[in-house]
Amino acid sequence: MVLKKKKEAQVDAFCLDHHQLEKLQRFSKAEEQNLASLLLQCAELRNGIQQIQCIKQIVPLVKQMDQSSAGDPMVKACLDVLGGTYFSLGAKNPLKKVLASSLNGLPAHLMMSAVQSFECCLREELKTTDVYLYRKVLDNLAACMEDFSLGRACIKNLFEEVLQFLQKLLLNIQEENRKNHGNRIVQTQLMHDLLTAIKVSMMLIQKLQESIQGSLWKHSESFVWQSMCNLLKSCTNFLMDATLLQTVQTTSGLAVILFTRAMYEPAEELPSLISDLLLGTVEHSAVPAWFLRSCGALCTAQLPDSVQLFLCHGALAILDWKNGSMGESGEKLLLDIASVLLSLSSELKESSVATSLSRILAIWTNSALAALVSGSPDLKIKLNGNSDIIGKLLDYIYTHWEHPLDAIRHQTKLIFKNLLQIHRTTIAGSNGKSDPFFARLIKHLLSLDWHVKGKYASLGCLVECVGTENILQLDRTIPVQILDVMSDQSLAPYASDLLETMFTNHKVHFTLSFQEGTWIDQWHNIWVSPLLVILCEGNHDQTTYIIDYYLPKLLKCNPGSLSYMIKILQASADANLGSCSTRGALGALMACLRTARAHGHLELSSIMSSGLVSTECVKQGLVHQHSQVCIDALGLLCETHRTTEIVSPEEMQLIQFFLMYNLNNQSPSIRQQIISMLRKLFCRIQESSQVLYKLEQNKTKQELVENSTKMPPMRILQQYKDFMSSVCARLFEALFPGSSHPTRFSALSILESIAEIFSVPKGQAQVFQLDQEIDSARVQTLIQCFASTFEEVKILAFRLLMKLRDVALNLQDSEHLDLLFQAAIDLSTSTKPYDCVTASYLLNFLVYHEGLQHICLGKRLEHSPQMDENTSVSTVEKNTLAVIKLLLVNVEEEILQAKGSLLQAAASFPMYGRVHCITGALQQLPFNNLTLVSEWKEMVSRLILMSYSLSAVVSPVVQSSSPEGLIPMDSDPESASRLQMILHEIQPQDTNDYFMQAKILKEHCKEESEKPDDQRPTKNICMEMRGKDRQVCDVTAQMVLVCCWRSMKEVSLLLGTLCKLLPSQTTSEPSDGLITVEQVKNIGDYFKHHLLQSRHRGAFELAYAGFVQLTEMLSRCNNESLHKMPEHWLSCVLEEIKSCDPSSTLCATRRSAGIPFYIQALLASEPKKSKTDLLKMTMKELISLAAPLNDSLSVIPQVHALNILRALYRDTRFGENIMPYVADGIKASILGFMSPVWAVRNSSTLLFSALITRIFGVKREKDENSKKNRMTGREFFSRFPSLYPFLLKQLEVVTNTLNSEAEELKIHPSLFLLLLILGRLYPSPLDGSHSALSTAPFVPFIIRCGHSPVYRCREMSGRALVPFVMANEVAHTALALLRGLPDSAAHGMRHNSVHGTLLQVFHLLQSYLESNQFVSLDFQQGLSDIITCMGTKLWLAKRLNPCLVTRAAYLDVLVMLSTHLEKFQKQGMQLLDFWEEMNRVISDSELVSGIPYSSAVPGLIQYLQSITRLVISVLSVTASPDTQSCGSAAAKEMAKPSLSVAHLLHCEFHEVRLLALEAILLWLKQRNSKQIAEGRGGILCLLTDLEDTLLIMALKETNHQCFCMVLEILYNMDLRNVLPKAECSIKMNPIELLTWSLNLADISSSPEGQTIALKFASKLIIHHLQNHQQISEEVLKKWVQLIVYFCGDEQDTEMLLAAAEVLKSITSFLLISKKLILGLSDTLALWKCVILLLQNEDLVVRDAAAEVIQVAQSEKKSNEGTALKIASISEVPMALE
Repeated sequence: MVLKKKKEAQVDAFCLDHHQLEKLQRFSKAEEQNLASLLLQCAELRNGIQQIQCIKQIVPLVKQMDQSSAGDPMVKACLDVLGGTYFSLGAKNPLKKVLASSLNGLPAHLMMSAVQSFECCLREELKTTDVYLYRKVLDNLAACMEDFSLGRACIKNLFEEVLQFLQKLLLNIQEENRKNHGNRIVQTQLMHDLLTAIKVSMMLIQKLQESIQGSLWKHSESFVWQSMCNLLKSCTNFLMDATLLQTVQTTSGLAVILFTRAMYEPAEELPSLISDLLLGTVEHSAVPAWFLRSCGALCTAQLPDSVQLFLCHGALAILDWKNGSMGESGEKLLLDIASVLLSLSSELKESSVATSLSRILAIWTNSALAALVSGSPDLKIKLNGNSDIIGKLLDYIYTHWEHPLDAIRHQTKLIFKNLLQIHRTTIAGSNGKSDPFFARLIKHLLSLDWHVKGKYASLGCLVECVGTENILQLDRTIPVQILDVMSDQSLAPYASDLLETMFTNHKVHFTLSFQEGTWIDQWHNIWVSPLLVILCEGNHDQTTYIIDYYLPKLLKCNPGSLSYMIKILQASADANLGSCSTRGALGALMACLRTARAHGHLELSSIMSSGLVSTECVKQGLVHQHSQVCIDALGLLCETHRTTEIVSPEEMQLIQFFLMYNLNNQSPSIRQQIISMLRKLFCRIQESSQVLYKLEQNKTKQELVENSTKMPPMRILQQYKDFMSSVCARLFEALFPGSSHPTRFSALSILESIAEIFSVPKGQAQVFQLDQEIDSARVQTLIQCFASTFEEVKILAFRLLMKLRDVALNLQDSEHLDLLFQAAIDLSTSTKPYDCVTASYLLNFLVYHEGLQHICLGKRLEHSPQMDENTSVSTVEKNTLAVIKLLLVNVEEEILQAKGSLLQAAASFPMYGRVHCITGALQQLPFNNLTLVSEWKEMVSRLILMSYSLSAVVSPVVQSSSPEGLIPMDSDPESASRLQMILHEIQPQDTNDYFMQAKILKEHCKEESEKPDDQRPTKNICMEMRGKDRQVCDVTAQMVLVCCWRSMKEVSLLLGTLCKLLPSQTTSEPSDGLITVEQVKNIGDYFKHHLLQSRHRGAFELAYAGFVQLTEMLSRCNNESLHKMPEHWLSCVLEEIKSCDPSSTLCATRRSAGIPFYIQALLASEPKKSKTDLLKMTMKELISLAAPLNDSLSVIPQVHALNILRALYRDTRFGENIMPYVADGIKASILGFMSPVWAVRNSSTLLFSALITRIFGVKREKDENSKKNRMTGREFFSRFPSLYPFLLKQLEVVTNTLNSEAEELKIHPSLFLLLLILGRLYPSPLDGSHSALSTAPFVPFIIRCGHSPVYRCREMSGRALVPFVMANEVAHTALALLRGLPDSAAHGMRHNSVHGTLLQVFHLLQSYLESNQFVSLDFQQGLSDIITCMGTKLWLAKRLNPCLVTRAAYLDVLVMLSTHLEKFQKQGMQLLDFWEEMNRVISDSELVSGIPYSSAVPGLIQYLQSITRLVISVLSVTASPDTQSCGSAAAKEMAKPSLSVAHLLHCEFHEVRLLALEAILLWLKQRNSKQIAEGRGGILCLLTDLEDTLLIMALKETNHQCFCMVLEILYNMDLRNVLPKAECSIKMNPIELLTWSLNLADISSSPEGQTIALKFASKLIIHHLQNHQQISEEVLKKWVQLIVYFCGDEQDTEMLLAAAEVLKSITSFLLISKKLILGLSDTLALWKCVILLLQNEDLVVRDAAAEVIQVAQSEKKSNEGTALKIASISEVPMALE
């Protein structure tokens, strides 16, 4: 439901000159209407649309004329006028087209004279010589050739003149462009004219081919031939000229091919000629001389890449590829173009050219499809899916389908789609679905991870080729897998598109294959059932994106599924209400209904009346705990398919119910959605009311109305009015003083949309008007909103007051107005920054009041009488000028005082507030429509001078080398000398005593206060300052800095605003602007000075905000000297950085302070569509500076360059334009890391970090190794090819420093960075053989990095190796690494190398086994070899190996294998020997025989953790039903594990115990959630008889983590098993156990221990009470007190949540039971806890507490009798308060 605004058609009327009017008047007749009088009448009209109607009458009039009229002078005169008019009209004027279509209907006998008239006019046009008027002539030529027979006839007759004109024009524009080099605005205009000229030339040749087809012109002497050669030569020059716009070059490429095709003979040889041009194999002797003269530049051995690209485009677009008309040479050309384009794809990396390349490749695939239809068998073989060209194209697709540019991703999808069609065409006749090429593609794509965006579109294309059913046969879980991915917003649109393709295709397949109705259940099971499960139980993001993207598509495909969804969800809606984290069935139902109604699949009234959904159900949705369910329920009421659907009374009541509870929502996104939904509802009320008004007027349709609305229109309109009034009343109530920010934001935003929607043009009936609801109290309420500390509330209140200003201002009496004005002036000088913002909004509102001048300003300001005399001046302009004048006078006075004492200014009258108000007032003025120009000019000059003088006072503070510390707080000599040093450095420009001496401030204040009254400075010093001198001065340190940098900020913003006053056109006189060019230049110099010298980040960041406004204005400005200023400034600053002059004031610390900001602003102002020459020049300069030189003088320039580069790479405004420089940036940062200077290394690190983010994207997951922020090796090296040799070379240098003989600690500085980059890559199953950048050369170097003596480097080399090993090489590489391990503990063995190798094996196998790879038979064979080889090196896991770290690493590999081998066991791999070996390793380990080391031994803990994981893994496998059911003796032997879980729990090392406890807890949770099927008794046997051990641990455990884990396990166990064991093992009866756990909850030192103890105790209490066992009142009291203590305000969130969980668990049994088991006071105390939790600040706690009420409510439903009890109980605590 979208509201569309109707566009008014704009038509400019034409008018005739004096001469033409005279001619027509001579022939017009008053008594009858002839052609002349009709034209005269038309010319007198001033409305273009009326003129169109008039011109349409010409044709019938002309058709009545007979043959004799052809020589009539009146007709001739009229045709002359029409011709003149046609050529004078603009290209886009609709009149031109109407005139052309009318003249197309001229009778044949008038055609001749019409052509003569038009020819005459066209000749005049062709005489134009002014380059800047050429565009009009070109537009006219183009218009003549487009569907205008008369125009075409003229051009045909004047063909030679037109050719000559175009030839001259192209040369003139080229010359003019050369003259205006550097003037970007003029050059851009010339480029567009040139583009149009080339297009018109092509049009001429295409449309008037017959004029030049005759062989007459093909003589080298003929004029036409010469002109064509010249045109061809010009276009060749444009094609070769890289300084022109890319579109001009592209079009020139088309023109060159088009002209050559028209001129070249024999035509059959043309494809061979183009092939030779592209391949650089042109033989000059074989080419005609005219071609060499015109296109000699193209006949070279090596054309520039871009020229080759545009020629390919020309050939594909211009030549005819259908019907095999070009024969074999055409087919060869097609294949040559493909190979040229694919070789260019690795060269052209600039974004615009890369985009063109992808588009041209897509065009190639279309041409190939066209050529294949009638192509030779040879072509079909060469374009088959298995051919080399298709392989390379697939390679291009896999490399570019994740490209950051949308356009390239889109073209990649098209190329893939066309490739599939090409392959289908080559195998026409055979069965495509079973084709091996398709099968291989599907298998490859499915083996990719789902986070690869390209996978979705490609699978979608394959589905269209082979059908969904074929893909589902490979893996039935695909729909669920894709739905799981939809929790990531970046993937959701792709995933939903794929799902849509799949279910639509599947439905078509079913409808064709099965009878009607038999298949729908199967379709629902696959596509709808998983959706409903996720909607009920999925996480917030996942359900939101599924509802937004997937659900509408599903319902569109099969609307009938809605009833199936409603039926299933309705059945469980009461039971499954959802929670704060899940929607439940109720939430899912609301989402489905909302989507269905919004897309027109459902009428709300029909489902409400049929009882399918009750009002109660919707109400429950509207106040649901899950905010998104509330939004869906609201959406159900507000969103409809028709915008004029009448809003029912039930809907209005529900909306009012919603507003009572949801205005204060904490989430900004939910508030925005509420506002958006209600806006749709108000639009519906507005639009349907207009329909009702019309129905009321047409009483004849009364019967129709009665049938449709069942209620008279006026009655509905009255309901609307009452509803809107009550909504407004509710919203104004919500704005009471002290209401929360969310409430105010929601209420003001909704009121604003009401004011907007119900403001309809005068004279139209209006159902509701907000200004009728406004009274003075409500205006006062809105004005009070200005006092909010949140600026967005101030903005909303201001915007609303502006919409209601006529009413609001009339309600202000003069006394109140004066008070408001005084308040604004007072607030403008407050020391609280948000007060000055309030003052600004208040003043901006008051300037609209007509009486402001004489009520408020008169007594505060000298009055200028000429302003009153001038009645044409608008109130706003007059008032704004006076307000600014008043503020300016005050601030000038304050600046004078601040020069005397900056301390006093900071404490009493910080000046930034006044300046902020001035800027605010200026920003709302209409500058293009001012009357008092001279006053404003004077004002602007004064404002600029004031800015400079204020800046002079405060800038010394922010420009010192230590702005934060420049506070003379102490008088000790050290501080004083430090201050003097800073003062000497900055040399303040004023007489400020603040800078002149260091002194103790408190003494100074004391002296002040002791002076007699008459000597004290009283002016502008507030009372607090004098009364509490000491206190105010104590905070001066901070206040001075705040005062200074905020003043700098406001000055910058003011100057930035003033710059915009310069008129943008050079046509206007310089005196027309309020600001002069000279002033703008001075402001530019001011910004330059401050950005390059400020040290305080706040100051230069804010100067930057103003400077950006200035640079943007300069880039749009027509004034030549201003336009070139950014370029001049840029070259100056780069020069200064390069020169490294010792006297330079540039700041080399603080990440170069403001310098990067300065350069960013200059570069960002460059027009986006230009060639970005400044950016290119700057990047080249900076990269050359950032490259290290062994020269001490180059250090500071290098640091600056690295810092500036970092800022530029981080700036998103440069987008893809910066990507070509990323590789150089990486090189600079890695080389900079080797510098001996710390500053260079530091800046290199920061740059490296920025580049990693720029390449791999902003980090989206906490997991460092997540694939979200990674890239395949293929994509990385194809996007940054120059990094391939660089990284390889660096890696070689690094590995050479790792001396393999002497084990000394030699670390190369860049090793870490190299491994960091390489580790960010990941392998792709699609990495094929077509890429020239093979990853194989990296492998030996990375393997050598694994021998590093640094642990972290070994770890990283393990990860970095993974992407460089192809999927089919994994097993082979892992085996080779394992075989390289020593066979026994030889002397001199290097454990570092062993450790590195094991880590590499681990990561290789883990990456392969955890990916979606289809495990091939080869890999299974490789895996058996690996397991065999592991067996031969098993000594590394045993005591023979003295190094515990390598033992642990070996065990980690074993653990990983044992975890993954279970799935291979099912595939029939015989692995019993492996498990026996594992058992042997375990029985040989120290865990069995006892640990002879102390924990201080390196690697011991690591080893123990690894061996424990192995034990747990083996226990899980041996307990599995597969092993249990295996009958062999070996299996039975294996099923007896060498260690039990209990043994692990007795280990003295807590790390071992913790791992064992975690495993037990996991098994328990699996058992409790019924994940373990009935057959899997194995894991249950692992859990038997552990209660004793755990209870003893609970008493004796000393480690805190283990202790909490033990309690959690006991809490999750069945108490019927635990309590009997407690009596035996720890001699505690149930009550003693309860007392013990309550004591723990009371005295435990950590919140974790307390929370789990309380939960366990509560479970025990409920167990006892349910089994009717006695518990003493004292114990119960203690338990209740503990819960009350846990609910205290100051407690951790964890404790509050535990209390909520306990309260929820006891609700049905204790809180709402008829029998008050705990007694009244304790039950009330617990209810009070619930109410306290419901009011907690933390949303999570409130949500958890709300579940208590939910349980109580659901119990109430099942047992209506207790309803009253709940109500009374929950109200009592309130009464007690």
